[in-house]
Amino acid sequence: MSLARSPAPTTVAEFLAWEERQELRWEYDGFAPVAMTGGTVAHDTIQSNLVIALGNRLRGTPCRVHGSNLKIEVAGRVRYPDVFVACTPFNPRETVRRDPVVVFEVLSSGTARTDRVEKMHEYWETPSIQRYVLIEQDAVSAMAFTRGEESWSGRVLWPGSVLALPEIGIELPLDELYEGLDPAALRDPPPPPE
Repeated sequence: MSLARSPAPTTVAEFLAWEERQELRWEYDGFAPVAMTGGTVAHDTIQSNLVIALGNRLRGTPCRVHGSNLKIEVAGRVRYPDVFVACTPFNPRETVRRDPVVVFEVLSSGTARTDRVEKMHEYWETPSIQRYVLIEQDAVSAMAFTRGEESWSGRVLWPGSVLALPEIGIELPLDELYEGLDPAALRDPPPPPE
């Protein structure tokens, strides 16, 4: 979620050096740093379920699942996707991966436009990314985009659907990502602030 912009670095290299000295997490949108904020219980539950499901299925393969504590460099920008998978050797001291294969974002009202428009373009401009998955947090639903020759090709997933991830050799039942959440409660409006 975006919170605020900060005047500071103007290149990826300057941003990475600057961010290392910050207490908060920041993304770089190609122009300026953008502070990251927290999310909802639903967002965190879906993200955690996804990391567990992917990690269990990828055990013993060259692919690794990473959560939102690790950043990726895409199209001259730096992002913290909710979850991503990379399949190349890595240095354990790295803070940036530059070759993700599959990227997942859990949509929220504050970031949906960025995820659907800006990041979709950035991820298209990153040839290693073969699949981009947008997961709804307000309903059991997702959109899975596969890289084609000239553009993304999308597929809608509903309750009972299976998310095929041939790029990394696994499949995930969509319902598994919502384990621990009541689908009816996802649709309810949020409680008013106290």
